[in-house]
Amino acid sequence: MSDDVAVRVKALNKRFDAFVAVSDVSFEVKKGEIFGYLGANGAGKSTTIRMLCGLLSVTSGEAEVAGVDVVHRANDVRRAIGYMSQKFSLYLDLTVTENLEFFGGAYELFGKAFRARRDEVMRDLALDTLSGELTGSLPGGLRQRLALACALLHQPRVVFLDEPTAGVDPGARRNFWRLIRRLADGGTTIFVTTHYMDEAEYCDRVGLMVAGK
Repeated sequence: MSDDVAVRVKALNKRFDAFVAVSDVSFEVKKGEIFGYLGANGAGKSTTIRMLCGLLSVTSGEAEVAGVDVVHRANDVRRAIGYMSQKFSLYLDLTVTENLEFFGGAYELFGKAFRARRDEVMRDLALDTLSGELTGSLPGGLRQRLALACALLHQPRVVFLDEPTAGVDPGARRNFWRLIRRLADGGTTIFVTTHYMDEAEYCDRVGLMVAGK
């Protein structure tokens, strides 16, 4: 993979028995780029992103993320990426800080290193005044920001966001995209799936998925 490419996909396929969810997909994403992956529900966007995150096996084809072969080293790729799933993945009965502690442990961040990174991320995403709040009591836009904070704790080179603004009000969506642009300006590669056409305008490049292709 060339030095300026963060994600490379070649002839990627995913089948579930007779159903082909992703069919012969190829593309590249450059480092520091916001790459939008657009398509209607059921087009194959989430299936693609789950394969690239090492969460779903590849039926055939090639995929590299942050220089890691996803097909043969799925466990290694998870350490190099951040992932914010389409469905809300935080624990609603934990506080903001407790959710960050849980995900920090998952990324093997502990002690002073964790606390320093936690405080930095909370400041960056304007969560520092909410540390003791129960996650379940937060509005959708703030939960979304917390989910992004958890995905960024270990300073990943590539961040995958699977329809991160679904169900969030327009104002929160705009604020979230400002955060995404700031991350990309700092050198983080952003791979984001969406079915909102207006969000495509925020992306540097766009790939359009239709019926798995």
